Amino acid sequence: MENPIMQFAAKTIDVVIPVYNAPELTKRCIDSVVTYLGESIQRVLVQDDASGRETREMLDHLSYACVAVCHSEKNQGFGLTVNAAVSRSSAYYVLILNSDTEVNRNILPQLCAAFDADAKLAAIIPAGNSYDNFDFSRYVLRGENYIQTHYLRGHAILIRRDIFQAMGGFDAAFGRGYYEDIDLGRRLDLSGWRLGVHPNVHIYHKGAGSFGGDRIQLARRNRAVYLSRYPQAQQNILLLSDNCVLTDFSEDFLEAIEQRFHAGSSVYWLTPLPSNQLICLQMYNHPQRLRSVIHILLRGWKRADRRVTEIWIMPEASFLMRMLLTVWAHWQGLKLLVFEESITKKSVTKHSVR
Repeated sequence: MENPIMQFAAKTIDVVIPVYNAPELTKRCIDSVVTYLGESIQRVLVQDDASGRETREMLDHLSYACVAVCHSEKNQGFGLTVNAAVSRSSAYYVLILNSDTEVNRNILPQLCAAFDADAKLAAIIPAGNSYDNFDFSRYVLRGENYIQTHYLRGHAILIRRDIFQAMGGFDAAFGRGYYEDIDLGRRLDLSGWRLGVHPNVHIYHKGAGSFGGDRIQLARRNRAVYLSRYPQAQQNILLLSDNCVLTDFSEDFLEAIEQRFHAGSSVYWLTPLPSNQLICLQMYNHPQRLRSVIHILLRGWKRADRRVTEIWIMPEASFLMRMLLTVWAHWQGLKLLVFEESITKKSVTKHSVR
């Protein structure tokens, strides 16, 4: 009988699992992959990044015929470990999974359908507990039921192998881990490829299963490397408007916002009532309440990449909010754009203050 996923997508898939210690989590991950995805994949390529004896012995005693384990002689870090495993693959797609993830059903048909519907889609991420803070019902769907993102989160990624390798895979500069996935996503985005999150496909991710107590230092160090490459990724916008939807904005205005997403920035949109038309997962919508404004303006107090650096104000916006944000922009030396004309027309900047 033909492989179900090959019948569905006519393209082969390998699962790549980089491993560094955490034997119990790793075993649960591999067991779940074989149980639920086993009939839909070619192989499970496990790349052991010089783990300790307990993990090595567990991997060597796996009895699954589809699992191929390779032990590294020295620790290379997450990115190079994934690159090594992908170089062993001949499949059309590779599903890159952290070793602290678990699947509980066959997630591949829906993920592959998104690729079939969009030739510019390079990678898609299954949702799950890592996206619990998103209300997916408020985002515009693209292609075959996926939401666009400009931020590649690497706990689970189905990606075209040829594109991954053409981009050079993950960059070794990020060492043990953190931000190598976001860096790859930025390079894909700037090369014209699209990234997506499938809201109806779920995977469990424990988080930080292999990093131990130094993960905060690793993340801080690699965030600095990432932002040194993409400084515009820390130029975030607070947008103040009246009640409106995306179709109310002019094409020029939407293009200006889109360019910011491609640079790695986020947009925090304040409206009197919630909007159900958000462009991508880097667009956040909040009610026009003082508490929301304070939360947004202070969330980047310790992290520059989350800090609001520009405030854009539409002409129909609340007078009190306009005054509040104008005073804040002047006080903090933020860039302030106040639009004179209706958002349905070509926008004209009244003034710009830095």
